[in-house]
Amino acid sequence: METALYLIPTLLGDTDINKVLPAYNRDVILGIRHFIVEDVRTARRFLKAVERSIDIDSLTFYTLNEHTRQEEIDGMLVPLESGVPMGVMSEAGCPAVADPGADVVAIAQRKKLKVVPLVGPSSIILSVMASGFNGQSFAFNGYLPVEQPERLKRIRQLEQRAYGENQTQIFIETPYRNNKLLADLLGACRPETRVCVASNLTCTDGSVITRTVQEWKRHKVELPKVPSIFLLFR
Repeated sequence: METALYLIPTLLGDTDINKVLPAYNRDVILGIRHFIVEDVRTARRFLKAVERSIDIDSLTFYTLNEHTRQEEIDGMLVPLESGVPMGVMSEAGCPAVADPGADVVAIAQRKKLKVVPLVGPSSIILSVMASGFNGQSFAFNGYLPVEQPERLKRIRQLEQRAYGENQTQIFIETPYRNNKLLADLLGACRPETRVCVASNLTCTDGSVITRTVQEWKRHKVELPKVPSIFLLFR
């Protein structure tokens, strides 16, 4: 196979792999022996789901997360530079998008090494598609501040951008704080502002719900503690 840094999407949750990933991805994965991953255990489990016969112990894994030192990242592409294809995987979804994998991709681009993104699920794109919000102009803002005063200030800034720039605002939160974030959104935003919550995308219990702030407030909502993405629009 062609020597390149392959960006390999993984599952967003407990999903039938055949429903969300093309067969071509499997062929690419079977040709790679060196993987840069966010979490080795998650990566090993994913690879076994792709092909049960894979000899996991014969593979080499390089861990790339928020704790990885820069000097370690700088040396991860040595196999690729010697002509060996490598793969990058995040813990869930598309690598290098809201993911430490972007650091090693930047090095590959700087060194003029070929980078090949593979097709797979992205919670950001899927949520925009199903929200009913502006899909031509949107911004992913990652995590909002944890402390409430800063968080409320940031929410109001994003709401203002949604109105002023006609731009969909997207952000995420750790699952156990889903309800707290929704409560802050409903407390900070205008009644007519629309809020979308997309949870467990691609899974059998997945949902995408868009309501105005006023509509959300009419009913006591208890969000599940599952991976969710939040969108804000006018």
